[in-house]
Amino acid sequence: MSEYQYYEFLAVDRPLDPAQLQQVRSLSTRATISPTRFVNEYHWGDFRGDTTKLVEQLYDAHLYYANWGSRRLVLRLPVATLPAKTAAPYVLEETLSVWTRSGHTLLDFSLDCEDGGEWDFETSFELSSLIGLRAELAAGDLRPLYLAWLAALNVWELAEDDEEEYVRETEPPVPAGLSELTGPQRALADFLKVDPDLLTAAAQASEPGPAPGPDRRVLVAFIASLPAKEKDDLLLQAVLGTRPQPGPQLLARYLSTTPSTTAPPTSRRSAAELLDAAYHCRTERIRREQETHRKAVAERARAAAQAHQRHLDQIARDLDQAWHDVERLIAQKKPTAYDSATTLLRDLREIHTRRGTLAEYDRRAGDLRAAHRGKPALMRRLDTIGVPNP
Repeated sequence: MSEYQYYEFLAVDRPLDPAQLQQVRSLSTRATISPTRFVNEYHWGDFRGDTTKLVEQLYDAHLYYANWGSRRLVLRLPVATLPAKTAAPYVLEETLSVWTRSGHTLLDFSLDCEDGGEWDFETSFELSSLIGLRAELAAGDLRPLYLAWLAALNVWELAEDDEEEYVRETEPPVPAGLSELTGPQRALADFLKVDPDLLTAAAQASEPGPAPGPDRRVLVAFIASLPAKEKDDLLLQAVLGTRPQPGPQLLARYLSTTPSTTAPPTSRRSAAELLDAAYHCRTERIRREQETHRKAVAERARAAAQAHQRHLDQIARDLDQAWHDVERLIAQKKPTAYDSATTLLRDLREIHTRRGTLAEYDRRAGDLRAAHRGKPALMRRLDTIGVPNP
């Protein structure tokens, strides 16, 4: 069975310098490498580098997945934009790890699906669909972290872990907007295989989504209050590229002064409560889907019946012509023409039945059968629709 592994790294805050590029190129001769991106696919063998160290030292994001089910996304952010203590409540070893290194917080979203099932040769991911999570987290949006926590509950449920653990585990702070995920967040939910019904249940305790951005007037006042020397230093560092762009760090400082958008601790639910709520959401969703399907089937049947009646009405306008068409089709002596003649005879019987002239139909169909008795293929078709055999 063919193996497949995908590795991708992105440098967002600053590109790699020549020495760093040389260091990375020494790890792979086939990878596509630029100052901001590294990508390689393996159909045999493994990547020689230490992916964790590469993110700690060089890159701001790393994506890995394999066709046997393993998935990993690592994001690196400055500690000032996302302190590790902010992410800590969402950590569960099954899907999310958090640590700090050299002034950065690292988030390791992972999923290990080596469960002996069929290998996945269709699914593919790229960092372009997930890298937006980094800016969202830097802006104080903690929905990606909560999604990772939900994904861990999926793992627990599939593993049929101890029920007592479900009762003991309490959800972390619930971010606003769980029912209105962004594109990168939907991609992460797919990447971590978050159960949609569990997400629906979790969103019931989530406030409406956050505003598109901070209040501009309040933000202007916040920036104006910063010491002039600090702002000059930030601009100089941004121009020289000696530090990451100051925007996310300033926004994180601003957001730290605004009210929290997470649910209050008194409303936190246990994992058991969430899984039970997900079960009810799933049951209700399936009921709605079945009802929708039933109505759709009934509507299609009604539309088909109406169309059939219009078809019969069209034929009924000139019955003699319809009987003539039956003779014409039979005269062609072709299987497809016999099929069409048989279908038309079935329609004619329905019309005569509706008019109360079924005896006339039996007479004319019987005469037709007697006249063409030497055509076995036709006779078999007439038998299937019950044409009288005088």
